[in-house]
Formats: sequence, structure tokens, C-alpha cells
Amino acid sequence: MDLLIAEPIESEVLRWLQTRQRVQYAPDFAEDPRGFRQALFNVRAALVPVSLRIDEQMLSFAPLLRAIGRVAPGLEHIDVDACARTGVEIVRGVAATAPSEAEFAITAVMSMLRGLMPVPAIPLVGRELATATVGVIGMVPAARSISALLSGFGPRLIGYDPSLHASDILWGRWRIEPLGLAELFQTADAVIVQLPYYSRYRGLIGERYLAQARGGQVIVSTSHAALFEPEALAQALRSGRVASAWLDHADPSWFESGQPLNGLQNVVVTRRLAGYTAQARERAVWAVAQRLDEILTHSPTGPRDQRGSGPVSGPLPLEAIGAAPMAARPSETPVPEVRETGDDAPAANDAALSPPSDPDAPAENEREQGSR
Repeated sequence: MDLLIAEPIESEVLRWLQTRQRVQYAPDFAEDPRGFRQALFNVRAALVPVSLRIDEQMLSFAPLLRAIGRVAPGLEHIDVDACARTGVEIVRGVAATAPSEAEFAITAVMSMLRGLMPVPAIPLVGRELATATVGVIGMVPAARSISALLSGFGPRLIGYDPSLHASDILWGRWRIEPLGLAELFQTADAVIVQLPYYSRYRGLIGERYLAQARGGQVIVSTSHAALFEPEALAQALRSGRVASAWLDHADPSWFESGQPLNGLQNVVVTRRLAGYTAQARERAVWAVAQRLDEILTHSPTGPRDQRGSGPVSGPLPLEAIGAAPMAARPSETPVPEVRETGDDAPAANDAALSPPSDPDAPAENEREQGSR
């Protein structure tokens, strides 16, 4: 079997895949991890929903597996390190959700700058976006869309990314001014957090930076909530340094009785809505399907090399298959989020980039060469 599809997908995408590969369509496996594991033995690629956990144990049942596809945003329940060790590529439609995530973030920022929702801890006079400074943490594809959409309003746009050197040409091309993380929090009226989550970034946004937040600052996060220290975030929200926060991916336990964020009225929590639109879904499923087909067409049929690097990939152009065009995407490494190819790609797009030792000094960041 070439491809196991363990979640419902659009009928036209399924038909296209069935004309090119041997496909087992089993969406019921989304709620049957045991059945899914048993079906993996002779499978070379799998399209999996968020509900299924892909870890080292699961991968041990799949000696032929070359790729795992994920249409939904995020890498929840996928052990990126285990995939890298076993040579399994993680395929995602990262750029497909960028316009949707950008619209969501800007809408949330505008709502909070006007004090519409959530209710800020300290009453504030609404302000216009044109007079604000907006900070973007994470130079992912959505950052480019945010820059393009905000250009019509005219705010100052500043940014930070631990995997991107301050001298990289991407900052200029996307019209974002690079700053250290501390300076960004000291300067921005609104902060949009969209940094891809890896264990090295756990608790990155904590007391060290939130204590320096400009008074009345608003924060929107479409990233994994583990980037934040909940105690520091709660203190900033109570003190008014952060007027309000919108978390699109938060741990529900943070709001339980006795937890730091329990009872706070100036925080909104949504469940991964930023990247969920009909248009984003259509772009993402086509992108992932096209990349899985490419892997299956060109990869060996025998057991994989356990020493493989297992990249995290994005979509390639779709014009050849009759789908809606997408920007070309290269393979990714587990450290930086995927970048776009072409004129807007960073100079070292195929290099694994290490985060700076001091987030306040991105210019001192050094690159580590690596492979996926």
C-alpha cells in the first residue's frame, strides 16, 4: 500500500490521489489508533489527523514509512525528533494557512486596541492602528501576509525571529524592522506571536520580557501556548502592562481553579481558529497531497534508512496537477519554520538555524549548518 489516509479529505483530492497511487481511505482510523498502527506495516506514506499520535513507538510499526502528512495547522502529537531520527518526512501546507492566520491576527489586534474584546484589566482609550507599533515574533509565511495587509493602515512594523539573522535580506523584503526581543516588548503597542514551537523555545516569553512590556500592550498568539510562562503572563495581565491577550492555542489546564490565569477577564482563548477557513483548508489539502505524491513517486519502495534526517516539508507548485497555484516551497528542517522559495527566501533557507544565545541581540546570532 502506498498511501493511508486516516482523515476525511475532499473528494476531488482523493480521486486525484487514487489515479496516481495505491490508496487506502480509512477516515475511521482517526478515532482508532490501534487499527491505524496495525495498518501502518506496509504503508509508505500516511495522511493523519491531529487526534493520532505519531511517536517513536508508532513509527516502529512502519518500516516502509517515508512521510507523514498533516493538513491541519500545527505539529501537535507528532514527535518531530523521532521522525528525524527515523528518516520520516513531515509534510505540511504551512504557506496555505498564512493568509487566514494573518487576517485572524490583525482582526484580533484591532479589536483589542479598541478595547472591544476581551475587556482590558485597566480601561483604556481606543487607538487607531495607523498610530501603533506592531511587533511580530516569528518570520513565518503569515508574517509576509501581515506586512502586506498592514501596509494599508500604516503602522510601524517590527519583528524578532531567533532563527533569522538581523542582517538577512528577508526583513527588508517583508518590510519588517528587526529588533531584539526585549526591545520589541518595550516598543510595541501590539505583539503578534507566531513562532513555531520547539522544545528549546518553551517558556521563551516569560518574566524577563513581559516585565518590560509597554504599558497597555495587547498580545495575540497563534503559536503553541508553551512559548509563554503562564505565571508571568498572568502577572502582566493583572498589572496592566499587558492590557489583554488573545491565545489561539492555549492549554485548558492553565485556566482551571488554582491556576495563574483562572478568573482573568482580559484574556480570550480560541481553539486553533486562525488557520481554519474553507479557503485555507482547500489550499492545504492540495499542497500536502501533491507533496506526498511526489515523495511516493520518487522514493524507494523498500525499508527506509533509519539514519535519515526526516525533514519537515512544505508544498511545491501545484500548477502541474491542475490545482490552484501555490507558492513554491522547499523542504524544511525541524528548527526554523518553512520559508518561501524564490526572491523572498532567506539566503540560508536550507540550513538549520540555531537560536541566538541572547534573544536581545539577534545580530549576534550564528547559523549552524544542518540537514533534515
